[in-house]
Amino acid sequence: MRTGDPLPNARAWFAHRRLVIATKHHKERVIAPLVENALGVHSFVPEHFDTDLLGTFTGEVERTGDPLTTLRTKCRLALEATGCDLGIASEGSFGPHPTLYFVPAGEEWLLLLDRKHGLEVVVREISTHTNYGGSNIGSEAGLRAFAAKSGFPSHALVLRNREGGNEKIVKGITGWDELLAAYADLRHRYGSAWVETDMRAHFNPTRMDVIAAATRKLLDKVNSCCPACGTPGFGVTDVQSGLPCSWCGTPTASTLLHRYCCARCSYEQDLLHPHGKTTEDPMYCPACNP
Repeated sequence: MRTGDPLPNARAWFAHRRLVIATKHHKERVIAPLVENALGVHSFVPEHFDTDLLGTFTGEVERTGDPLTTLRTKCRLALEATGCDLGIASEGSFGPHPTLYFVPAGEEWLLLLDRKHGLEVVVREISTHTNYGGSNIGSEAGLRAFAAKSGFPSHALVLRNREGGNEKIVKGITGWDELLAAYADLRHRYGSAWVETDMRAHFNPTRMDVIAAATRKLLDKVNSCCPACGTPGFGVTDVQSGLPCSWCGTPTASTLLHRYCCARCSYEQDLLHPHGKTTEDPMYCPACNP
């Protein structure tokens, strides 16, 4: 690109191209409208694409790679299966929040892979907006209480004979008759029953909300173009602490600036606190509030 040439916007990279959404569990319901509107792509889902081969939430197939590795594999397989050069995939996991240890959280990774331009854009969204949970159930009353807390029947449940057990699993339960019958059968055959939330996206509207939020986050990053070469995906690669105390000026552990870097030309730019914050409350200062 010559000096003085206008920098392209992200839409110019993607408009009118086919984009494959690598999903088995209907994530296109929230992803497709957002990416089509923002990027002008024509999205589609590959036929007979089985993402469960890379791992299942209920453990019949163990996920062997970390979330990002699994995500890249999922997207690569979708591109190879369809002959498309532009794809998007998501990968989720659930457990304790990384800092709020006793609070359940969901983690969603999203990847946009553009083989035409050699571009990869990745985001990660951590949210406590989840119904994730499980419990050993000793009575029908306990089952009904767990179901109510989990948003059943709009959110599906899974029943199995024991926590982590694969001897008998009933997934995608969305009706009371089916739930009570499966529970009675498990108690009769195994003497115990474990209930957990079904975290597959098409059975969990709350998770779909977080996938939508992650998609918007991805599109914000895609639409952030490098000031030097115009490549989409100019995103934060490092966070520097040291926001000064408003009383004494001592550096605190709070964020001072974000470092942005271009994956193509390696141009870097440091931007101060994204919300315009220039000082920190003394309650977070190691000198004023040791």
